[in-house]
Amino acid sequence: MYLDHFGLDEPPFRITPHTDFFFGGANRGATLEALLYAITHDEGIVKVSGEVGSGKTMLCRVLMERLPEQVQTILLANPALSRDEMIYAIAEELDIRQESERLSVLLLKLQEHLITLYGENRRVVLLIDEAHAMPQETLEQVRLLSNLESSHSKLLQIVLFGQPELDEHLSMPHMRQLKERITHSFRLAPLARSDVEAYLDFRMRAAGYRGPNVFAPDAVRRIVKASEGLTRRVNILADKSLLAAFADNEHGITARHVNRAIRDSEFYHASIGKAKIGLAAGGMAAGLALGLGLHYLLAPSAPPPQAAAISTASAQPAAVAPAVPVTEPPGAAVAPAQAGAATASPGATAPAQQQIARPAGNPPMTPAPSALATPAPIAATKQVAAPAAAKSTAAPVAAAQTAPAAQAAAVAAPTGAKPGSMNYLPPMPAAGRLTRERFAATQEWLKSAPGDRYSIQLLTAGTRDLRHVEELLARATARNLDLSDFYVYGVKINDLQHYRLAYGLYPTFADANQGIKALPPVYRQFAPYQRSVERMRSQNRQ
Repeated sequence: MYLDHFGLDEPPFRITPHTDFFFGGANRGATLEALLYAITHDEGIVKVSGEVGSGKTMLCRVLMERLPEQVQTILLANPALSRDEMIYAIAEELDIRQESERLSVLLLKLQEHLITLYGENRRVVLLIDEAHAMPQETLEQVRLLSNLESSHSKLLQIVLFGQPELDEHLSMPHMRQLKERITHSFRLAPLARSDVEAYLDFRMRAAGYRGPNVFAPDAVRRIVKASEGLTRRVNILADKSLLAAFADNEHGITARHVNRAIRDSEFYHASIGKAKIGLAAGGMAAGLALGLGLHYLLAPSAPPPQAAAISTASAQPAAVAPAVPVTEPPGAAVAPAQAGAATASPGATAPAQQQIARPAGNPPMTPAPSALATPAPIAATKQVAAPAAAKSTAAPVAAAQTAPAAQAAAVAAPTGAKPGSMNYLPPMPAAGRLTRERFAATQEWLKSAPGDRYSIQLLTAGTRDLRHVEELLARATARNLDLSDFYVYGVKINDLQHYRLAYGLYPTFADANQGIKALPPVYRQFAPYQRSVERMRSQNRQ
């Protein structure tokens, strides 16, 4: 670890948002103050846009902390929500009791609840992250939500965070009404060279560093050029540069260390005769909700770019050491690997394999807050068989797996029932044996599963992207994970058939939220989402 080497208390360049490391320079602090004023004194929609990795999510998290106590915040970090799902998610965050009523009834309840809060001198702010990726019908619902008002005041303040594509969406003719409701618009520009130098020094000192500037001017110039001023890239390059200097037993970062960091970064692409910096996620399938996080789950032997050890002897990747079996007792929590490279040692062949947390038990069907507060991990190696009593709680799923092929055939044919009816079954996924088997098992399970339980939605895939679901399930099988903890069900988005993969079963919304928090940072930053079984069931009938 390089922490002691540089006199640091904690990693200074983590890519997950840490509000103690908020940099107020480069107009970020002024933007935050303007946002606070706009939310507390204005009644229009506020928009914040910026390139990938420019710091929008960090700004959103700091904004949530800085708002007055009488302001309640609702954060929607999952852009794949449909119009109806967004309303249900808002109602859940406000603890509005839901009884499977129609959307119009729930909207009326929502308005009445907001009026009650307004009468208590409390405000509600809806923060929507990754708004550029929202379906157009969901963005239209955002406009309708802005219409909720009392006799003389708006009841819900809305802030949209998104990439420049959000501006393009809002420029479309059918989005004109939403665009006209935006009263304040902010743009997060990339950092200039002087800002990058100040940013690096600020983050180092916020992490406990007390010495002279670590990054030499030539090193800063290389970081500026390679990162294009985007804070996420700056963090990745700075973290890897510190690791390279530590491996050389040096206390200053030079251009040589940064060059090695650039070569080791995912957004670095070699072209004929020269190097080229590009965005690593450019080829990502647009229909996936977890994006890059899914890539790491599908290929766990490849470490996240910010956690890869930098070889000091060769540019060729070292062989990956075999995974060591997990020896923690059942129910023990395993701390997720640090998103940054701070935990890697020089010469290490690969960082510890990331693990995804699972709910205690298999799955818990009665409230167990203490167990869920520290979820047991899904080990990447073979697990000891769970007790029979625990297995019995998942009887519906287990029973559904006894003859997966037969059940897949049973649900393959249309039932003739109309969408929305109790007996309707969505079409069987067109490809993937494991996907089809889990789909069949989930259809059987949904018939009797308790609607007030919650699962964690991992990804949404269109019919052309089902291979990603199959690959994930295949990886889980290869690591002896219990596939009965995975659920595949149908959902319609913009009238097109999609499929969702969910994981685990929790007794309450809060417990599912704790399960999400226990996921490694590489998964949490792509916004896995709590989903009630009742909502899974209703979406499956669409």
